[in-house]
Amino acid sequence: MVSNWQVQQAARVVRQGGVIAYPTEAVWGLGCDPWDEEAVQRLLALKERPVHKGLILVADCIEQFDFLLEDLPEIWQQRLAGSWPGPNTWLVPHQQRLPEWITGVHDSVALRVSDHPGVQALCRLTGPLVSTSANPAGRPAARSRLRVEQYFPRQLDHVLGGALGGRKNPSLIRDLRTGDVIRPS
Repeated sequence: MVSNWQVQQAARVVRQGGVIAYPTEAVWGLGCDPWDEEAVQRLLALKERPVHKGLILVADCIEQFDFLLEDLPEIWQQRLAGSWPGPNTWLVPHQQRLPEWITGVHDSVALRVSDHPGVQALCRLTGPLVSTSANPAGRPAARSRLRVEQYFPRQLDHVLGGALGGRKNPSLIRDLRTGDVIRPS
């Protein structure tokens, strides 16, 4: 289990514009403050990921996404609330409330409320975070801290220790408007 002090250190690095790695439900993730364009651009460069693809945001509770969800149809809000926290990522209309460096060319943004205790503790201190798998484009997602450090030697500002959440696959991704599965779990 990761200590409170370790989580506080990681949150401090995020608030200062850093890019961190941290364990999630199934794979290691890279994260940063989604409102910090410089940090996001650095994360994208590390991953060799084009900005037009967009990124996932992760939170510790649905309330952290209220600014995006407050005027969605009630049926959609119930669908989200019934699936979170957990391994469900939803493509949600962002209504121009997020910067393009997060949404890419899409009219929706990928959102997840994590049930991983380390991710929850971190997001309680930082608010929503960028959450993308810790790997360069085209390489397998890191499933160990060692692999993260091999992929990104001395390139990250912090690595939050801890264990993966025990899931075999990254979260299911579905479109909130249609219910269609975009990526199976």
